[in-house]
Amino acid sequence: MLFSMNAIVPLACVTAAALAAMVAEAFRTPGERMPIAPLGLIGLVAAGIATVLLWGHGYVSFNVVAGDDFGLFVTGVLVVIGLLTIAFSPATIEREQLPAGEYYALTLFAIAGMILMAQATDLLVIFLALEVLSLSVYVLTGIRRDSRAASEASFKYFLLGAFSSAFFLYGIALTYALTGSTHLDRVGQLIAGHTFGSGAMETFAVGLLAVGFAFKVSAVPFHMWAPDAYEGAPPVVTGFMATGVKAAAFAAFVRVFMSAFGPLSAIWVPVLWGLAVATMILGTVVGVMQTNVKRLLAYSSIAHAGYLLVGMVSANAVGRAAVLFYLLAYGVTNVGAFGVLALLESKDRPNDELRDLAGLWNVRPGLAALMTVFLLSLGGFPPLAGFIGKWFIFTAAIQSGYYGLAIIGVLTSVVSVFFYLRIVVMMYMTEPEPGRAPLSAPIVPRLAGAALGLATIVVFYLGILPTQLIDLATQSVARIF
Repeated sequence: MLFSMNAIVPLACVTAAALAAMVAEAFRTPGERMPIAPLGLIGLVAAGIATVLLWGHGYVSFNVVAGDDFGLFVTGVLVVIGLLTIAFSPATIEREQLPAGEYYALTLFAIAGMILMAQATDLLVIFLALEVLSLSVYVLTGIRRDSRAASEASFKYFLLGAFSSAFFLYGIALTYALTGSTHLDRVGQLIAGHTFGSGAMETFAVGLLAVGFAFKVSAVPFHMWAPDAYEGAPPVVTGFMATGVKAAAFAAFVRVFMSAFGPLSAIWVPVLWGLAVATMILGTVVGVMQTNVKRLLAYSSIAHAGYLLVGMVSANAVGRAAVLFYLLAYGVTNVGAFGVLALLESKDRPNDELRDLAGLWNVRPGLAALMTVFLLSLGGFPPLAGFIGKWFIFTAAIQSGYYGLAIIGVLTSVVSVFFYLRIVVMMYMTEPEPGRAPLSAPIVPRLAGAALGLATIVVFYLGILPTQLIDLATQSVARIF
């Protein structure tokens, strides 16, 4: 293991950008238009460059932060999600008159917490990273202070998040009581060596940790916060929550359970099997009944958490690599979909109901076409990224002998196509309701348009030429598991 401060360079770049945004807001005079978004873009680009330069250099570690390829892959995913989020944000900030410095600082601090969570190799550091990103996202959810829906969503998210954090912290305490350490390598060695008696205590510790992670990835039955939080937050924040938080949480989930607690897989695999089935079924079935697009995509996000759990249950190299590839494919696709919703939103009308999208093809055919691409990718249509991600996930399950889990995943994926195509039909084949004002043609800023174009290219690239990314994902997990 190479001990080096290089491991924290991506984290330091994002943190420095967050501090710069906060200081810029402090020195901004009332009414002054200060370009704060470029600070975030510079920090994220620098973090991306550092991630590329660190790739393939072995297990670089700075105490409890590992710069291994697994953490770097997730860091790259988070950088892409962050860049797309910031690109879509200026329109929302200007329309809602949000404090730009506060918004960008919170977003960047959340990304910093996500990166730390993906690279942390100590349970206590994972918990601290979880709280950094959670507190930032709680505030971002309710950043529209004049909106009762946003305030209610933020409050619910905070209360349930604090509740789940307590479970996670108790799980850490029990793990320390059993092993005398919170460092994942040491915990894994002690568990593998059977240096303590097996019994109910380690089962309880694993269960408490699983509850904390399940809440963050919005797995059933810990999903209650997701629909309200997604609906109440601005669309661009919702896309950020649905992708960034999930990517960071799954990265830590995989590192903790498939590495440190790997020898106890006989305990946690059946539990995750049940969570995966319940999550896929509920997310799909309830999603079919939604008429609000943001709530529909919230239940879609829940279903996708179930697909990712399938990769973890597989507990093989293909499953671990599949989780990483799926996080990238899902992240870019979902941020793109919510980016379209953010551009369609107006000051006096959120335009997030299904009927609001009626006839979008006639008003903005470009946005309708891009939204169609993202929805079809979420539904798993070839040749898009979502299809390859699901194929990779279900292949891992079949290789491990979980045929029933793979069949349930395929069936729920087929059912989910209904509510994605429902939006497509509304945009192309439905006229606005009589007496309802037609959807206005929004002005698409250049930066947001470029982000939509980039997201679309990535979705097609991952669907048509996925081999290189799959190889990188496989390489990243082979070196640490």
